[in-house]
Amino acid sequence: MSSLSCGIDFGTSNSSIALAQNQTISLVPVEDAHVTIPSAIFFQQVDNKAFYGRTAINLFFSRQPGRFMRSLKRVLGTPLMKQGTVVNGTAMNFSNIIASFLRSLKQKADAGAGQEVENVVMGRPVHFVDNSPESDARAQDELREIARRIGFKNVDFQYEPIAAAFAHEARLTGEKLAIVVDLGGGTSDFTVIRLSGQSVRKTDRTSDILANTGVRVGGNDFDKDLSLAAIMPELGYRSTYGDKNLEVPLKPFHDLAEWSKVNFLYTPKLITQTRQLLHQSHDKRRYRRLLSVLENETGHALLAATEGAKIALTDQEMYETPFEFVEEGFVVPIKRRLFEDAIRLEVEKIVTSATQCLRDAGVGNEAIELVILTGGSTEVPLVQSEFRRLFPNAAVADENKLSSVGLGLAYDSQNKFGSHVAIKA
Repeated sequence: MSSLSCGIDFGTSNSSIALAQNQTISLVPVEDAHVTIPSAIFFQQVDNKAFYGRTAINLFFSRQPGRFMRSLKRVLGTPLMKQGTVVNGTAMNFSNIIASFLRSLKQKADAGAGQEVENVVMGRPVHFVDNSPESDARAQDELREIARRIGFKNVDFQYEPIAAAFAHEARLTGEKLAIVVDLGGGTSDFTVIRLSGQSVRKTDRTSDILANTGVRVGGNDFDKDLSLAAIMPELGYRSTYGDKNLEVPLKPFHDLAEWSKVNFLYTPKLITQTRQLLHQSHDKRRYRRLLSVLENETGHALLAATEGAKIALTDQEMYETPFEFVEEGFVVPIKRRLFEDAIRLEVEKIVTSATQCLRDAGVGNEAIELVILTGGSTEVPLVQSEFRRLFPNAAVADENKLSSVGLGLAYDSQNKFGSHVAIKA
């Protein structure tokens, strides 16, 4: 078996691929010089040609005709995998769509290696789907089948938080009892693990991994919560209509606040219904904005602006979010306090899952010496403060937030498929 191998971190929001070759592990540039790529696809209307990452995002937001998709990982293990979708008038299977994106990563790795890469360790969340072992197993099987279809002969899996731990372990000089906090776009995963610079050559780490937990909550859920709390009310969310003061249908607003559901909203039926309700609306100015978003298909732009506000509120106490594409002069000021209140229940679920991981490992908070933060959502101030409160005695490592999982998966791949190599960031 060839010792050349790679690790793929197929994320809900961002993805990366790293090679294990010639005694070195290194991230592969996947979009120009970038070693991470947004998990986004744009199919141009004229011929359904696919574009990926930042290119896809730029094509979509420059209003090029076509179909834009994000958060594809969340479809794995769900009925949508079989149902498929319509892309520019053509029925398309989600398995083929995901394969298209992952094939583009593999091609970059093959080019970087100078030969075809046949061995891969795919990252996976602790739970693709909460409280459904059957759906969880199906999601992994679907991802395995896709990996084989795009040219990998040997496919293995590793939990993403364990991979993040492996990436940090190579730089440790002593021994540490660590918890990995991996907050991605779609899931939050935790691992309590014993780390040591002397353990990097071990192929079996079963005795070092004390516990894993995970919950299907991530940065996309923060976006949705923020949207429903601060932005959707400005589009008529929870407003009323008609003589009986009935509440407007809520489903369009909830779907408009979720990356994976926006594309299903632009139907003649929903647009007609929204026009009819506008005539009876008690808040025509705001509800007209919803109609504008549906008619002009600017739901993804709305979510992108929401995500931008979330990121801005990492450093700012208040941010004025612009929505000029909806209505001239339309700006929504959002305070960090409102954002934190909106996501508090989600953060509680995340903390509960981390606490369960400690319980499963049989260790107390005070025993943790190192907290490894990975994933973009660990930047959120409320998340940071909660985990620093939970582990007041631990050192915090948060470098390479978006690429540590990919590096760790490649490190795991060399342990599984080849000889020991050194990590190069």
